[in-house]
Amino acid sequence: MAKRRKQNKTKSVVLGLFLLTIVLFLVVQFIPREIKENTTNETPQETVEKPKVKIIDLESNSRPIAVMINNISTARPYHSGLQDAYMVYEMIVEGGITRLMAIYKDANTERIGSIRSSRHYYLDYALENDAIYVHWGYSEYAYSDINKLHINNLNGLVYGNTYFWKDNSLPVATEHRAFSSMELINKGIEKLGYRKTTEEAPLLSYSAEELDLASMEGVIPASQVDIVYSKSVTSSYTYDSENKNYKRSVNNKAHTDYVTKKQYTAKNIITYQVNNYTISGDAKGRQNLENIGSGTGYYISEGYAVPITWEKKSREGKTVYKLKDGTPLVVNDGNTYIQIQPKGEKLTIS
Repeated sequence: MAKRRKQNKTKSVVLGLFLLTIVLFLVVQFIPREIKENTTNETPQETVEKPKVKIIDLESNSRPIAVMINNISTARPYHSGLQDAYMVYEMIVEGGITRLMAIYKDANTERIGSIRSSRHYYLDYALENDAIYVHWGYSEYAYSDINKLHINNLNGLVYGNTYFWKDNSLPVATEHRAFSSMELINKGIEKLGYRKTTEEAPLLSYSAEELDLASMEGVIPASQVDIVYSKSVTSSYTYDSENKNYKRSVNNKAHTDYVTKKQYTAKNIITYQVNNYTISGDAKGRQNLENIGSGTGYYISEGYAVPITWEKKSREGKTVYKLKDGTPLVVNDGNTYIQIQPKGEKLTIS
């Protein structure tokens, strides 16, 4: 009898605990959400958004647009729109002069130029950016390669009166007066039915937060950078510590925009050398560049220069930049000038 009472008592305790568990569960489920959150988190954590890159919209799939820019000395004072390019290439052409190729993405620039003719090795850099190529004319080598490589292009020789214009108020030869706008270029792209989106990642990786270049291997001070292309052209950059960018000059003269009158600046500079030579039998002395391969150079930003390596495996392949330890290069948030200098010319970083 006593044993039975003990068993009943045990069953009652178990049943009581079971019922208590159910009651507590129901109470927890019906507590207002605000009370539960305050109970479990006395100091609610705010969601902190990571800073976004400003130079380009990394979430945009708009296809870049590459524009050939005349850089002969008489045309340089009338340069327009380069401040809106997120990347600019400079390379040697015939006669010891250089041309620029400005890369735009999601821009609405109203005046770009002056626009000049294509050289075949610039196509390699339009390809590595999956860019639509805008130019006025071409060398015979570029003409051949544009067709062979199926380059989506907008040519002023063909569409000069529709998607380009000549500014005949300028006191220069007519071949140096060609301009366009992003609105007209986009109309041309639409008319020609070119693909307007890209699945390619940007050529460079950007850091929204300031990089600590001073602690990197092999770093040297870089307040002044002078890049000699020939006896005719030296591109220079002077560091502006207040604005944390480089003021660009050519042949010791400030490189300014014709419309805004402001001096062009660069947040990042990538510079390296490749061999160039005059194409055999070319009466105009046009050049070829041995730009497929690998080598060393410098990444320059915010007053410092860091040794890097570069490698380009094919004409359409992206140039891969790395630090000396093999880490992929990441650059500061801002525009970049890529200075591909003739091998053996003088580079001064001080």
